[in-house]
Amino acid sequence: MPAGSVSTHANSRSVILDAVRAAGTISRVELVRGTGLTGATVSTVVRRLIDDGLVTEVGTAESTGGKPRTMLRLDPTARYAVGVHLDHGSVTYVVTDLGGDIVARTRRAGIGTAGPVEVVARMTGEIGAVISAAGVERGRVVGVGVGMPGPVFQGAGAFTPPTLADWSDFPLAQALERSIGLPTLMDNDATAGALGEHWARAVPGSVCLAAVYMGTGIGGGVVVGGMPYRGASGNTVELGHICVDLDGPECWCGNRGCVEILAGPATVVARARERGLLDPAGPGSSVTGDFAAVARLALQGDDGALALLEDSARYVAVAAHTVATIMDTDHVVLTGPSFGVAGSVYLPVVRRVLETRYFARGNHAVGVTISPHAYEAAAVGAAAMVLQSELVPRQSSVVLPASAPERAAVRL
Repeated sequence: MPAGSVSTHANSRSVILDAVRAAGTISRVELVRGTGLTGATVSTVVRRLIDDGLVTEVGTAESTGGKPRTMLRLDPTARYAVGVHLDHGSVTYVVTDLGGDIVARTRRAGIGTAGPVEVVARMTGEIGAVISAAGVERGRVVGVGVGMPGPVFQGAGAFTPPTLADWSDFPLAQALERSIGLPTLMDNDATAGALGEHWARAVPGSVCLAAVYMGTGIGGGVVVGGMPYRGASGNTVELGHICVDLDGPECWCGNRGCVEILAGPATVVARARERGLLDPAGPGSSVTGDFAAVARLALQGDDGALALLEDSARYVAVAAHTVATIMDTDHVVLTGPSFGVAGSVYLPVVRRVLETRYFARGNHAVGVTISPHAYEAAAVGAAAMVLQSELVPRQSSVVLPASAPERAAVRL
């Protein structure tokens, strides 16, 4: 076997499987057009995917004069993954099928003041419960993905958000894998959120998708050609730590004037308390819970709460503009639980900045939308991370079209 042929086959399999998943239904001819692979390669890989039970033939397209084309579709029940979003305020669990659709979900109490060992024990039971609730065979669950607030932990001494200081040197993925008995991967929740948007087909056809993620803090992720861009250590697109004020207040990361310290949910909540919008003495349930309370006040017409959110939105828009300019993105998605409740305030501000200031606006517009599943994007992305690792371990990214050209209706 020639050197490199294994990785070449794996890459072809990755591209074809992802193309079928993204398209819904697609023919072999359309796969050749859309991926740039040869007809022989497409035929060989598709046959193996069918033999593995991952792809099925689902009828033929209406004939346009020649032999009707056999249509292919992913078998979503072939594999499943568990996605977990672990945060201070709540823990979200989902089970997704191979197509990225959620078949079970639940939300439980967050980390709070519990230590890592206690949380792992609790997660083990809750993961088992959500798999049971999904009603899927455990043998079809390929693994567990966990998304946590960034930065990605790098061992003892790594700086972490203050609410997760006890976790910086804890081997979470390894501990959970031993406890649950399933392969476990971990990533930044913002990166997972970006992958979740791609996997759930929120923005079909995007070449370079950026996600601005806001939960307890502010982060981001970029998906290029269907694959998340992770940088040298998995800490890419930390847009909450873009400096927008050289002489600004010191951030927990050690920098000054970061977007997060100036405009993040914790800062919005603190200012709301100072102005009497929230109980000044109340500890609150969590940052995201208190931020949601401020957002509800704004949406109910409270001018003071609205002003706080709009001020935050201006900083977030600068961060989104910076990422879009550096990465030449074609779409920005606002996702994460805090955007789930306040996205309607942030959306017009971010959109206006990108429409008027984006460097390459003469070449293409940058779409800006709110995620339709903002509360669960990180968990969905964590599950997708596992599915990609197991089924589409792509060696390099290939840009796929939004949809196969002139796709005909399927005749069953």
